[in-house]
Amino acid sequence: MWPLLSGGQAVTVGMHEAPIKAIEWIPEMNLLATGSWDKTLKFVPIFCLLGLNNERVVSYFMIEQDNLQDKGNLRTVCFFMWVYACYRYWDLRQSTPVHTQVLPDKCYAISVRHPLMVIATAERHIVIFNLASPQTEYKRIQSPLKYMTRCIATFPDKQGYLIGSIEGRVAVQHIEEAQQSKNFTFKCHRDNNDIYAVNSINFHPVHSTFATAGSDGAYNFWDKENKQRLKAMQRCNQPIPCSTFNFDGTIFAYAVSYDWSKGAENHNPSTAKNYILLHPTQEAEIKAKPRATPSGGKK
Repeated sequence: MWPLLSGGQAVTVGMHEAPIKAIEWIPEMNLLATGSWDKTLKFVPIFCLLGLNNERVVSYFMIEQDNLQDKGNLRTVCFFMWVYACYRYWDLRQSTPVHTQVLPDKCYAISVRHPLMVIATAERHIVIFNLASPQTEYKRIQSPLKYMTRCIATFPDKQGYLIGSIEGRVAVQHIEEAQQSKNFTFKCHRDNNDIYAVNSINFHPVHSTFATAGSDGAYNFWDKENKQRLKAMQRCNQPIPCSTFNFDGTIFAYAVSYDWSKGAENHNPSTAKNYILLHPTQEAEIKAKPRATPSGGKK
C-alpha cells in the first residue's frame, strides 16, 4: 500500500488474489472498498477481510435510511447483490436480511442513489425501485441495448441512468415517459473491428460528467449533456473490471485485472496480476466544456 503520488502518476494501493469484481468509495470514512472473486472485501488504507461463506459479492452500497420502527432515527443499511434472482436488504445491526426481493432473473448490476435504485438482470431486464418502498417495483423495462448488461449508473439528479453492455455500447436512459425523447446510445471501448465490454460506469460527484472503463483496458471521461468524450486515457495491458471516483472527484480509482471475458481457459492464477490504481483527476479532463453557439461563441 502506497500513498498517492503527485504529478498525475497512477500508483498501486492494494492487491487481491483473484480478479476484482467491485470497487466503491465510502465517503464517510474516506475508504476505498473492493470486492473480489477471492471471496474477500478489502478496505484501503486499512484492510479488513470479511468471510462471505462461499457466496460471491456482485456489488454493495452504504446508504442512510429512516428507521422502520422509529421514525426520525437514522441507521446504516447495506445492500448486497448476489448472483441469484433476488436482492437482500440489510440492517448492519442484524444478522439476517430485513427484506429479500425477488427479481425477474439473475442480477448483473446495481446502482443506488437514494431513494433511486436501478437493477439490471439477465435477459436484459432493468428494474427500478423507489427505496421509500423497497418491497415494490416502481418500473420495469427491457434494456434498449441488444446484448447483456454489464453495468448501471444512476444520474446525479436521479432522473435516469446509464447502461453499459458487453457490446461496447452505452445507453442514456430517463425514467419518466415525458423525458424519453432525451434517450440515446453511443459506441465506446472499440478498436476497429474489436469490440470490448463496458465493465464500469461512474458519475463524477461534482461535475456530473462520467467515466466508462472496459475490457480493452481503457477508461474514458464523457459529457452526456453535450454528447462528447472529454478525455481518452492510455490503455492498460489488462481489462479494467471496475472503477469509482472518491467523494469529491479528485481521484479516480480503478482495478486492472482479468475480467473473465475470454473464459477460464485464459486465466492462469499463478501468473495473474491484480492491481488497484489511483488517477488524480484534472479539471480540464473531467469538467464539461462550454457548448459553441451558432455564432461561434460559448454558452
